[in-house]
Amino acid sequence: MRTQLAVAVAGLGLFLGAAVPISAHHAFAAEFDANKPVNFKGTVTKMEWTNPHVWIHLDVKQPDGSVEKWSVEAGTPNVLFRRGFTKQALLPGTEIVVDGYQARDYTLKRANGRNVTYPDGRKLFLASSAPDAEK
Repeated sequence: MRTQLAVAVAGLGLFLGAAVPISAHHAFAAEFDANKPVNFKGTVTKMEWTNPHVWIHLDVKQPDGSVEKWSVEAGTPNVLFRRGFTKQALLPGTEIVVDGYQARDYTLKRANGRNVTYPDGRKLFLASSAPDAEK
């Protein structure tokens, strides 16, 4: 009896543990606004290679000289690796232009990234989940 109870509790734990990542993931339209494209130049401060999405953090200089701290959501680490990204692709200090979509909460300096462009013109697709993104 005790063994059956332990197996049932373990099975329930595995089931609930598997459900958490699924519920934590979101659809593009739930968090980002496809009608609010953004395009800005910034300097990478950090890149977080986490699941389910990679995050690029940037300092974006404003015309008045102030700096806004932006966070840009990219695709999964696996997808970015397959598209040519490496962990060395966007080191702190790298200047890039970000093309993407603003968060629905406009008070946040957050976007879903579509592409990044380097100063030399090279472009990398960020595996955006936007409806019009490359597949």
